[in-house]
Amino acid sequence: MPVTPTVRIQHNVLALNERRLLTWLAARMPGWATPDKLTALGLTGAGVVGAGYALSSVDPMWLWLSIVGFFINWFGDSLDGSLARFRKIERPLFGYFIDHSSDALGNMMIMAGIGASPFVRMDVALFGLGAYLLLSIHTFLAARVVAEFRLSYLAAGPTELRLVLITMSLVMLATAPVGPVLGPLSGFDLFIGGLGIVLFVLFIVQTLATARKLLNRDASNRDSRAG
Repeated sequence: MPVTPTVRIQHNVLALNERRLLTWLAARMPGWATPDKLTALGLTGAGVVGAGYALSSVDPMWLWLSIVGFFINWFGDSLDGSLARFRKIERPLFGYFIDHSSDALGNMMIMAGIGASPFVRMDVALFGLGAYLLLSIHTFLAARVVAEFRLSYLAAGPTELRLVLITMSLVMLATAPVGPVLGPLSGFDLFIGGLGIVLFVLFIVQTLATARKLLNRDASNRDSRAG
């Protein structure tokens, strides 16, 4: 049975203003702009982000390309669904599958680029990617088993995460690649690794909470059938 989330849970701090902006943009998009093209644009933006980080090993000024790429990624990735809903041309199954498949590929390109930069070790970047994907997997599973599609955790969602990474990029621009501050890890390694640890802990906590909810629901259903 395909995933059909019924309740969208979105409590990130920018959600209300972002929703208003996306609705305003959707109302003004030209007819040739389609949700599929915006999804492709968002994925292209992720590729631009990754390329900018990787090229920063040649010259840190390439980080400006990554910053531009984040805005391209946000525009395409955030507006595709809003445009489909505004025009009432939703394709719940196809859209859900393609959008999140593109997100996974885009996240891989971004984190691989960060790992290829002179600021963050590749193993640390891949740990951050793995933790993010674990939490994403939990989100998709929860959408299927408890009909809740959570778009934010700890009052933060993808948009806030992009802003955090943009801020990190600006700090990178203002500093040279720094040496180790804790064993073999630099300050940027600790930052990305710390984000990964937070995401991993969230995955564990949310998984246990959902498992408890399902266990109680199964027990309740079993008792009602026995009665």
